[in-house]
Amino acid sequence: MASVLKKDDAFENIPSIKAKTLRINLNPDIYGTFAEIGAGQETARHFFRSGGASGTIAKAMSAYDKAFSDAIYGVEKDGRYVTQERLKHMLSHEMQLMEERISREEHPDRLFFTYANTVATIDFSKRYKGHGWVGIRFQLDPKQKEFDEIILHIRFKQNEARLQQETLGIVGVNLIYGAFYKYHKPRKLLKYLYDHIDKDTLEIDMVNFSGPSFKGVDNRLMSLQLIRNDMTDAVMFGPDGNNLLPAAVLYKKNILALRGSFRPVTKVNMDMFQKSYDIFIREQTVEEDNTIVIFEITLSNLKASGEIDERDFMDRAELLCSLGHSVMISKFQEYYKLVEYFSNYTKSRIGLTMGVNNLIDIFDEKYYRHLSGGILEAFGKLFFKDLKVYLYPMKNPDTGQIMTSNNIKVHPRMKELYKFFKYNGKVMDIIDYDPEIMHIFSRDVLKKIISGQDGWEEMLPEGIAEIIKSKKLFTRELVKKKEQV
Repeated sequence: MASVLKKDDAFENIPSIKAKTLRINLNPDIYGTFAEIGAGQETARHFFRSGGASGTIAKAMSAYDKAFSDAIYGVEKDGRYVTQERLKHMLSHEMQLMEERISREEHPDRLFFTYANTVATIDFSKRYKGHGWVGIRFQLDPKQKEFDEIILHIRFKQNEARLQQETLGIVGVNLIYGAFYKYHKPRKLLKYLYDHIDKDTLEIDMVNFSGPSFKGVDNRLMSLQLIRNDMTDAVMFGPDGNNLLPAAVLYKKNILALRGSFRPVTKVNMDMFQKSYDIFIREQTVEEDNTIVIFEITLSNLKASGEIDERDFMDRAELLCSLGHSVMISKFQEYYKLVEYFSNYTKSRIGLTMGVNNLIDIFDEKYYRHLSGGILEAFGKLFFKDLKVYLYPMKNPDTGQIMTSNNIKVHPRMKELYKFFKYNGKVMDIIDYDPEIMHIFSRDVLKKIISGQDGWEEMLPEGIAEIIKSKKLFTRELVKKKEQV
C-alpha cells in the first residue's frame, strides 16, 4: 500500500497543464511568440485559456497556406514543410522579429522565447499516423546574446487528428515549461515532456539541446535517455555527436548495418565493414551515393553487465564517431526486428554484416518462441525483403578450421531452412578477409586495457589506441578495482 501511495503522491505533485501555463503567464519576464503549422494552435490555446496571456504572448500565428508560409519563412530546398530545416527557419525568423520589435530599453529584463512546430497529423486513409517537429529558442538571461534551443521530433500513435492535436498542445506546454524551469536538469526535462501524456500515444525519436545553458550536455547521452525511458525504439547520432532523425537518414536508402559491442572497435570490426561494403556497393541495385552504413549497438548489449554504464557507452560512441561513422542504438535484440524497422523507411537493398556466431544464433529457435509462427514467421520478416547477409569467417579456436557459410553447424531441425536461404543467395561469404587479424576479439582487448597489459594497441584501427590512452577510455573498471584495494 505504501508504494502505491508514493506513486499516487508523485503523480499528484506533477503540475497540471493549467498550472504550468499560469506560472509562465504570471512571470513578468517571460515573453515570446508562438508559430504553429499543421495541427491548429493547440499550444498557444492553453496559454490563452489559463489567463494572464497578455503578459507572455507577443504574437500567436499559424501560416497554414503554403504560399503564405513560403513568403514568411522562405522556400525550402526540398520543397517540404514538415522538416527540421523548416522549424529552424521558423524559430530564427520569429526570434529576429522579437528582437526588432520589442524595445530592450523599455523591457531590459524580458526573457525572449519563440516556440514553433510544423506538423502533419493523421491522413484521411489513416495509413500515415502523422509526425512533426517541435522546438523552442529562448534565453535565460536578458543579456544573453546566444540563444538556447531544444528541438524534438515526434510521431503520433493515435488514430484521430483531434487527439493528436490535443497531445501536441500538451507537449508544447511541457517543453516551454521545461525550458524555463527545468533547463538545469535536461534528463528530467525529457521525462517531463510526457507529463499528462500516455507514452502509448506519442513517440519522441530525436532531441537536440544547444546553446550556452547546454554546453555540458552531450546529445548522444540524451539520445540514450529516449531509449531508456521507452520514448522510442531506436536513435541515431552522427560523427559530430549530434542526434539524427532515423527516418530522415534511412529514407529510401540502401542500408548496410553492422551490429557489435565495439568495446572497443577493433581491426576485425573495420575489416568486416570495409570488405562487406566493397561487396555491397557492387550489387546491381545499389548506388554508392544513396548508401548509408550504420554501426548498431543493441540496448541489451549495453546492459550486458547489468545496468547501463553511461561512461562505457560514451567511450564506445567516442571511438566510432572518431572513425567518421553514424551510430544507432536500438531495442531490437532480434535481427528480424531491426530489418522490419529499416523496412519502414526504405524498399532498397539492406545488408547485414555479421560473424559466424551471429548467423548461428539467427537459426536458434529459442529466440522466436514468443511468435505464433515461430522461426518461420521471423524468417519471413527477415528475408522476405531485399536483404543479404555478408558473413565474416571465424577461426575455430580448438581445431583452427576456418568457419564459413559452407561448414557452420546449425541445429539439425534448421538444416533444410538454412540451406534454403543460403542457396537462394541470401548469405554471402566475405572471402578477401585479413587472416592475420582473426585472433582479435573486443573482449580480449578490453581485458588487456583494464589490466594494464601491453600489446593491445596493434589490435585496433589506426589512431584508436591514442584516443583511448589520451582520454583514458574503458578504464572505469580499473579505477574501481584500485579504489577497492
